[in-house]
Amino acid sequence: MALSVHDAFAAGGRRGRRRRGRRGALSEINVTPLVDVMLVLLIIFMISAPLLTAGIPLELPKTEAAAMQDQPEPITVSVREDGAVFVQEDQVPFQSLGERLAAIAGADRERPVFVRADGRASYETVAQVMASLSVSGFTSINLLTDTGGPSSGAAELAPETPQP
Repeated sequence: MALSVHDAFAAGGRRGRRRRGRRGALSEINVTPLVDVMLVLLIIFMISAPLLTAGIPLELPKTEAAAMQDQPEPITVSVREDGAVFVQEDQVPFQSLGERLAAIAGADRERPVFVRADGRASYETVAQVMASLSVSGFTSINLLTDTGGPSSGAAELAPETPQP
């Protein structure tokens, strides 16, 4: 008995049958582990974000001004309630404030300088620090505050309702 090439496939009986009991290739992506990882990362970032605030602990005054957009690497000058002046996190005597900032900024006088002053610091001290920055040649001086407080007196200008 001679078998031809075509008869060999027919003899096995596997040609037309489908495999049953086995699963085919999974064509969908399971997003559950991805969502789990993203939620864990969200929680980690929510907890660590308040810890990343650098600088001297101050109680900034509150205003209605909107938050500023991020600017590249600002220099931070902090003024505490007792009048102590800090550049980044190092305390600096007021007399050497301009020299210290010039050493940090180099020739880039356009670099933004953020002044963080405690709400209980004297106005005179804050004004002197800002004047020293201006005399040193810095042109982008920003006074930082917290958001959420009254700044324009809009509540005081609103007509009062008579109380019974």
